[in-house]
Amino acid sequence: MPSISIKGKNMPESPIRKLVPYAENAKKRGIEVFHLNIGQPDIKTPDCALKAIKNNTVEVLAYSRSEGSEVYRSKIADYYAKNNINVTANEIIVTTGGSEALLFAMGSITDPDDEIIIPEPFYANYNGFSIASGVNIVPVISKIEDNFALPAISEFEKLITPNTKAILICNPGNPTGYLYSKEEIKKLAEIVKKHDLFLIADEVYREFVYDNVQHQSVLSGFGLENHAIIIDSVSKRYSMCGARIGCLVSKNKDVINTALKFAQARLSPPTFAQIASEAALETPQSYFDEVIVEYKDRRDILVNELQKIDGVKVANPKGAFYCVAELPVDDADKFAQWLLEDFNIDNKTVMVAPAAGFYSTKGIGKNQVRIAYVLKKEDLITSVAILKAAIKKYNAN
Repeated sequence: MPSISIKGKNMPESPIRKLVPYAENAKKRGIEVFHLNIGQPDIKTPDCALKAIKNNTVEVLAYSRSEGSEVYRSKIADYYAKNNINVTANEIIVTTGGSEALLFAMGSITDPDDEIIIPEPFYANYNGFSIASGVNIVPVISKIEDNFALPAISEFEKLITPNTKAILICNPGNPTGYLYSKEEIKKLAEIVKKHDLFLIADEVYREFVYDNVQHQSVLSGFGLENHAIIIDSVSKRYSMCGARIGCLVSKNKDVINTALKFAQARLSPPTFAQIASEAALETPQSYFDEVIVEYKDRRDILVNELQKIDGVKVANPKGAFYCVAELPVDDADKFAQWLLEDFNIDNKTVMVAPAAGFYSTKGIGKNQVRIAYVLKKEDLITSVAILKAAIKKYNAN
């Protein structure tokens, strides 16, 4: 029998999606499942994006340019200008989601067995992208006790080798919700310039910042024109996860020219989704103002309720819509599956994402979970109450 590749065998399961069959079975048994496991916003997609599809008169659904529609890229550049990021349409490549943008970035700057340093925990799919690209992730551990702040720069220095090509951050962070300060980005800028590395910044949660703190983009005045690569997406910003439109942004011409060759190889990003995403750029500021207030309220409720549970340790996120909680359980994977298979209160249970999959260091995060606060406030309160009762019963078994 023919065998599959080592790379295929090493591809990790998604810690976010691997429990879906258990959740579906629970629903078939009549159990209501509160989904705290996945960052699928329940916020309505802006009307302007939906109307652009409904009212469209396209008769031939043709290819777009490989780098994306020029009109759309020009409008993205205008959006960035409003956020103190000065780029042109030619410094943007539209991709099939932020995922493809990251794959293009890795393909453009790394060769097999090159290394990328990433503060962990990090977005779980970075593990999969690195394996698919033949890249080795070198983790530098951030700690829940420090609210997942940037590790000391000396820790990065220890890990840099001749094979190191980049440092990758997610800002604000998934799964931690941590928002890097201006001083932290400045320190990263200094180290990548010192060692001639790239700084890749996944900024898809740029709009989701709280407590009157400002997001700091790597292309906003840090002198990283030759070093910075931004990964972006419409998925969370406009609650358009199914559109699968993102972009790669860089002022480094070699990066853009190389990424374009990868874009040409997959022909073009989806046309209808670009139409919707272009229209979404007309979303009024009031939409975001309301969303931020809602998510801040949800964060405050979730964190406050979790802090009431004995033995639970929770980081307080400043951005995105996730938090990481450390639970008094032996194994969060087993606990998450048990929640779906063997536990309910009044035919209700919760689904969480075990956090071990957000680390590349084995054995770290074993009793942690990522919780997405993308549910209504009353559902979050109910969910934490279920979680509290579940922890008590699980530990009594």
